[in-house]
Amino acid sequence: MTTPEPSGDELVQVMATLANPHRLRVLAALATDRNYVSRLARDLGIGRGLLQVHLRRLEATGLVSATLEISLDGKAMKFYEVEPFDLRLTPGTIAIAARTISPNKKGERE
Repeated sequence: MTTPEPSGDELVQVMATLANPHRLRVLAALATDRNYVSRLARDLGIGRGLLQVHLRRLEATGLVSATLEISLDGKAMKFYEVEPFDLRLTPGTIAIAARTISPNKKGERE
């Protein structure tokens, strides 16, 4: 998320992503240093599969990015790090963003 004033759709997506406590813990763990999936899973005490679900959501929202690196012993390791973002919620920023929310599509929750 790089825009200072996100669109309504971007704001909804970011807020929905951040509404999960696991994803908040992942962001907190990555705030100080990048990390790879196995170590991050151990540090957070959650399974790798569940962690990868949350990392994919954070990546899709633009809050984290990933790079694939090869270790000295030839193992592929995917490192994640937080992308810089500054999200400020005020009544004014919410009002501006609300004007740009896309209409609900058939099948979406309200």
